[in-house]
Amino acid sequence: MSALAVEPDPTQGPGWDEAVRLWEETDGPEGCKVEIIEGIVTSAPPPSEKHNDAAELVQRLLYSVVSDEYGIYRTLGLVAADAAGLYIPDLCVVPRAALREGRRVQAAEAELVVGITSAGNANHDRIQKAHGYAVAGVPLYLLLDPWHSGRPTATLYGEPHHGTYRVLDSVEYGKQLTLPAPFDVVLDTNVLPLKS
Repeated sequence: MSALAVEPDPTQGPGWDEAVRLWEETDGPEGCKVEIIEGIVTSAPPPSEKHNDAAELVQRLLYSVVSDEYGIYRTLGLVAADAAGLYIPDLCVVPRAALREGRRVQAAEAELVVGITSAGNANHDRIQKAHGYAVAGVPLYLLLDPWHSGRPTATLYGEPHHGTYRVLDSVEYGKQLTLPAPFDVVLDTNVLPLKS
């Protein structure tokens, strides 16, 4: 794990501090995601090739519209302490300055988070992480869900309020989804691989 500490949060109590300590000491297999979800340290296997391909396609699209003061990161841990979470999203757009301050990046600093579901942990992205990002106030959460009830779906969530997002748009794969300002770009979901 990284040498950057997660600041203790007295409002979360000793359970949060213990989860962070365990997370920091966990040495998962290479490529695995070790996260804290609802106060529990979890580990997920490395993403599949199709999962990585979907992330790369969205990352490439975002690079065409994101200004230089932002980075698009694939393995950046985001702290959502109020939701007892430390997530590693598939992609996030965060000010570069936030990474240079010698501390963990807070989820609230992200302008956009992208989650891509996998067969074994889709509900983490659909439910727990969506809630955590909304609690943290992440303005936009794009969920690419090739495992959604037999019909792959891309859903854009926004306007977080009291731990809940409003669905801004939801399309089946094969259609276009527009990311609003500050991105103002169209994602053609037809190019995304199925069943990542």
